[in-house]
Amino acid sequence: MMPTLARQALRAAATGLLMAALALPLAAQAGPGHDHSHDDAPPAASGNGPKRQPDGSVFLPKAAQRLWKLRTLPVAAGQHPQTLELDGTVVMDPNAGGKVQAAQAGRLQAGPNSLPSVGQAVRKGEVLAWVVPTAGAIERSNQVAQQAELRAAHALAAKRVARLKELADTVPRKDIEAAESELQSLAQRLAAVGVGLSGREALVAPVSGVIASAHAVAGQVLDARELVFEVVDPTRLRIEALAYDPAQAQGVQGATLALGEQRVPLRLVGAARSLRGQALPLVFAGEGRALSALVLGQPVRVWAHSGARVAGVQVPTGALQRNAANQSIVWVKQSPEHFVPRVVTTAALDGATVAVTAGLQAGERVVTHGATLLNQVR
Repeated sequence: MMPTLARQALRAAATGLLMAALALPLAAQAGPGHDHSHDDAPPAASGNGPKRQPDGSVFLPKAAQRLWKLRTLPVAAGQHPQTLELDGTVVMDPNAGGKVQAAQAGRLQAGPNSLPSVGQAVRKGEVLAWVVPTAGAIERSNQVAQQAELRAAHALAAKRVARLKELADTVPRKDIEAAESELQSLAQRLAAVGVGLSGREALVAPVSGVIASAHAVAGQVLDARELVFEVVDPTRLRIEALAYDPAQAQGVQGATLALGEQRVPLRLVGAARSLRGQALPLVFAGEGRALSALVLGQPVRVWAHSGARVAGVQVPTGALQRNAANQSIVWVKQSPEHFVPRVVTTAALDGATVAVTAGLQAGERVVTHGATLLNQVR
C-alpha cells in the first residue's frame, strides 16, 4: 500500500506544479487592478507626420500633400502693368437704360399686359402703364364750361358755313373760306379740351431690357416727374470708380473688374473734370454675360491699369500668407517633402494675382493651393 500512496502524492505534486506554470503567463498579462479597456486606444503618433522644423520650415510627407491637395507652380519674372485698386459702383449706361416718369399728375392704370414686375423683360416702345390726368374741382369745371362754349360756337360756325355754301353764287369765295377755317379751328380746340378731360398718358419703355425697379401700384396717384420704372440692359452696364489721387487717375488706360473668380475687362470711357467728395470719378464700360450678375448700385472692386510697368514675379493671391510677425510670406518647395517660408513684398495686379517684387526668385516652385493648411503646421 505504501507504494500506491507515494505514487498518488507524486501525481498531486506534479499537477500543482503544472497549474502554477499555467498561471504565470496570465499574471504577467493582467495584474491585480488592471483590465484590457485600453486595447482600443489609438496608436502613438509617429515621427513622420507634418511638423515645423526649428528653422521655421515645414516637413510635409507625400501622404499629407495628397490629402491636402497641395499644388505648386514654378514662377517666372516679367514686366507687369502697374495697378491701382479703386472702389467702384455699378451705374446705368445712359445708352442702354432709362427711367420712366410721369409727365403730369394723375392716376396710374395697368397697361395692355398688366403692370410689369421687377426682372421682367420689356421691349423698346412697349406700353408699361397709363396715367389718367387728375384735376381739381375748379379746374375741371372751367374745362367743362370751356368745352360747352366751344361746342356752341362750333355748331353756329357749322350752320354759317352751310348758309354761305347755299349762297355761293352771290357770296365772295373768301368769306366761305374764312368761315370754313373758323369751323376747323373750333373743332380742333374742342378736341384738345376733350383730350384734356378724358385723355391719358402712355408710359413706354425707353429701351429694351429688364425692369430694374418698379414703384407702380394700380390706382396709385402720381405727381409730375415721379419715377415709376427703371429699365436697364443687364449686359451693358457701367462702373463708376473714385480715384482719390488725380495724378494717378490721369495715367489710367483700362481696368479689370473682379467678380469672384472671374475677371471682366473694362475700357475707360472718361474721367470727370470736377471732384466729388475729394475724389475724381472714373467711368468704365463693359459688356458680356458676366455683368448680368450685377445690380445697379452694387459696390465692386476695380483694378485700374496704368501705362507704368512694375518688374516682379507673378503669383496667385491665394499663395500669400501671414507669419507670426504679420509679414506677407509665400511657401517655396525646397525638396519633395520640405517647404520653407519666404518674406516677400508685393504689388497688386488684377485681384487674382500679385507681383512679388522682392523675396522670390524666378524658377522657384511656390505653393498655390493648400498654403493656408501648410501655414498652420506647428
